[in-house]
Amino acid sequence: MRNDSLANLLKEERRFAPPADLAAAANVTQAAYEQADADRLGFWAEQARRLTWATEPTETLNWSNPPFAKWFEDGELNVAYNCVDRHVEAGNGDRVAIHFEGEPGDSRSITYAELKDEVSKAANALTELGVRTGDRVAVYLPMIPEAVVAMLACARVGAAHSVVFGGFSADAVASRIQDADAKLVITADGGYRRGKPSALKPAIDEAVDKCPQVKHVLVVRRTGQDTAFTEGRDVWWHDVVGRQSAEHTPRAFPAEHPLFILYTSGTTGKPKGILHTSGGYLTQAAYTHHAVFDLKPESDVYWCTADIGWVTGHSYIVYGPLANGATQVMYEGTPDTPHQGRFWEVVQKYGVTILYTAPTAIRTFMKWGDDIPAKFDLSSLRVLGSVGEPINPEAWIWYRKHIGGDRCPIVDTWWQTETGAMMISPLPGATETKPGSAQRALPGISATVVDDEANEVPDGGGGYLVLTEPWPSMLRTIWGDDQRFIDTYWSRFEGKYFAGDGAKKDEDGDIWLLGRVDDVMLVSGHNISTTEVESALVSHPSVAEAAVVGATDETTGQAIVAFVILRGTASETDGLVADLRNHVGATLGPIAKPKRILPVQELPKTRSGKIMRRLLRDVAENRAVGDVTTLADSSVMDLIQSKLPDAGSED
Repeated sequence: MRNDSLANLLKEERRFAPPADLAAAANVTQAAYEQADADRLGFWAEQARRLTWATEPTETLNWSNPPFAKWFEDGELNVAYNCVDRHVEAGNGDRVAIHFEGEPGDSRSITYAELKDEVSKAANALTELGVRTGDRVAVYLPMIPEAVVAMLACARVGAAHSVVFGGFSADAVASRIQDADAKLVITADGGYRRGKPSALKPAIDEAVDKCPQVKHVLVVRRTGQDTAFTEGRDVWWHDVVGRQSAEHTPRAFPAEHPLFILYTSGTTGKPKGILHTSGGYLTQAAYTHHAVFDLKPESDVYWCTADIGWVTGHSYIVYGPLANGATQVMYEGTPDTPHQGRFWEVVQKYGVTILYTAPTAIRTFMKWGDDIPAKFDLSSLRVLGSVGEPINPEAWIWYRKHIGGDRCPIVDTWWQTETGAMMISPLPGATETKPGSAQRALPGISATVVDDEANEVPDGGGGYLVLTEPWPSMLRTIWGDDQRFIDTYWSRFEGKYFAGDGAKKDEDGDIWLLGRVDDVMLVSGHNISTTEVESALVSHPSVAEAAVVGATDETTGQAIVAFVILRGTASETDGLVADLRNHVGATLGPIAKPKRILPVQELPKTRSGKIMRRLLRDVAENRAVGDVTTLADSSVMDLIQSKLPDAGSED
């Protein structure tokens, strides 16, 4: 039977007040909402003053040609200077910027003074290799400090970086290099993954063969693997960067100067190059990191577990934390190497106070068992964060109890590659939190939920999440394709940015994310969110993780098909599928009962942990499985397909 206390807690939608000591000393309080509501642009102008400008902006927002925004347009700054030099100049050069923990157990701590020297040397190296202001540089690295140094060096010389996740195929890398027209690629011989070296350079060699515009490949030696070198093109990081001077004078660039391009999946199959610029992006990344995590740079140790190749790594490993002078942990490997307690071992070792991770990881930890985190001292933690997808209430409660000791507030953040920084989140010192809800737009952000006709829905209603006013860290366009930018984000609802996500408001007006709109199923005329069905399944004691898709059905339009991973103690008994269906029916109503439930060993996930629901839809509709190149383990699909004859059927 289900744990009664947990069932009641979720049923009552229990709320959690901010800890009194945190609230009393909070960076940001309820007053920030009032200030921003009274003068939104004045609020953002004040946040921009958190940065150091070479030329102070006098203009906040130019929205004369929507949807093309310009923020702090007449201001000039250097992003890298804001992330390193100014902290050294302020007397904080001895503060640790990055505690690096390698998967094999090697570690090093890098101070802000040391980071400034490394970034300066790398900037000089880029200049030697012919990189100029306005050029693009592709970065394909593991989670090592050189990834941060490379990004900041690009920012220092005014070259836009295009970081490509270090698990993408050679073809995926080549398409991104070509689209951005990058002239330099920064990579490594490899990185450590699940206890062994994983080569990166071969993929770059194959990709660069298709990219004649690439003049040089700069290679970090991380694993010491034998690495093929092309004479005249390939150069070692330790040779070229190592011989440079640590003196480099940063140039100031306009606030709208391109900072980076980050590619995200497009519905057409061609990746979209999301362009972010400098001043507005850094303002919002720094402010939200300060506000949402209640960061105290003198005492906090912050850890974001994301990969550098995703926007979370850009905004909340590199730019936000370093602009704020934070001390942070950077971990190279996987959470189960060499054992399933590795994350908690890292928290204990460094005294981590703020942890920011993904619901996928949290549910994995749940599956592994409560006893694993219980072996480690997690008492240093004071704020927990969630990012990447809606978090189901069961995982939220587990996270709070077993990681946060029932004392840490949880900030469930909603934002996207396109938004650049957090948009909707509780504030840990001001918000009474609800398990599973991102709650309300942050100060200075305008978000709401609308229906098909773009009318705002009342409290208790559901529909589409939209942003109704421009924000500083918003994408400026899709690289090289302004029309696609307009068509993709601004055509569904006139004058509003449509995020592509479904959402609902509760009776208090708080926002609950329901996942992508294409993950909202239409079953017999009823809109049913895959996220809600997944949450219902995971609330059953036998289920560790669930993924739900809508499959075409002659009778109902779409039928709900669920793929579930059972908890270690649960077994696949004859009555389990019927029990799970009835549990969902009791939780959400009979209309939400899955037609089929398939217990599986694993779910198809990308290397960043996202579940590839389109592949599950292919299985559910008995058609050939599509492209699996972005999966962490493509053999998972064979295992899932082998389960089809055992699928549970409708009562």
